[in-house]
Amino acid sequence: MASDTLVLLGDDKNLQSSDNIVAVANKQAASNAALLTAVDRVGASLDQPKLLALNKAIDIDRKTPQVAAQEYATANNITTGLSGGSGKAVVGAAGFAESQVLAELYKIALTAAGFDASVLQSTNREVYEPAVERGEMSVFPEYAATLTEFLNKKAHGESAQPIASGEIAKTINALKPLADQYGLVLGAPSKASDQNAFAVTKPVADKYGLKTLSDFGAKCSGKDSVIAGPPECPDRSFCQPGLQKTYGIQFGSFFQADAGGPQSKTALKTGKATLGLVLTSDSSLTEAS
Repeated sequence: MASDTLVLLGDDKNLQSSDNIVAVANKQAASNAALLTAVDRVGASLDQPKLLALNKAIDIDRKTPQVAAQEYATANNITTGLSGGSGKAVVGAAGFAESQVLAELYKIALTAAGFDASVLQSTNREVYEPAVERGEMSVFPEYAATLTEFLNKKAHGESAQPIASGEIAKTINALKPLADQYGLVLGAPSKASDQNAFAVTKPVADKYGLKTLSDFGAKCSGKDSVIAGPPECPDRSFCQPGLQKTYGIQFGSFFQADAGGPQSKTALKTGKATLGLVLTSDSSLTEAS
């Protein structure tokens, strides 16, 4: 059923690993407790609706990360009562808008605490994670499950069995010893996350009363359902095999698209797919109600 409105279905059996936002800091930089106190203020202020609003400010309203961060910090009293910082603090940012606005929020909080804070633009995790280890960056806004598996493979090889969980407490417990092994310290995980999810169009959700993936499995599984996702979706545990194992969902066919990007959403909107891989922080999505 074609529609421009996409509805996010709840992952009620925790198929996806918990990719909550969490600050990761260089151990020496974090020896000043004011550093993690400041960036944790940002994480504690965030929840999923607020993260979506931040992304909307950039992606749809076309504000810069600096402007969106300053407006958010003011509205949410990010800087109140912060103190104890001194010296330089370099905040890393990856090459996408959400990471950049989080880095700007970290900078605002660190500056308020008394640090000489700046943002250093980076690229991918293979580049910036070692930079945090070396102290070239003091702190970085990260994602718990993704960082866990990155360090897990770094420590134990590419064939290492996944250890991240759909429960954030378990994921953090698995991540802490890996972080310590590489001279990293973790902040407190935020309620806000940016992880894989699945969506349908609003007409499909309304017709079948869909709020969760369990609902989809009970009402829409079968040869007429088409899943859209990246090329690896038919082989990856977080995608088609996971949906079948965890929710009992069978699909008649697979529509090759991308990982939560415009191709998957277009496949849904044009009626070429029934269920599509998206991201929970996508500001264009509506949560099932």
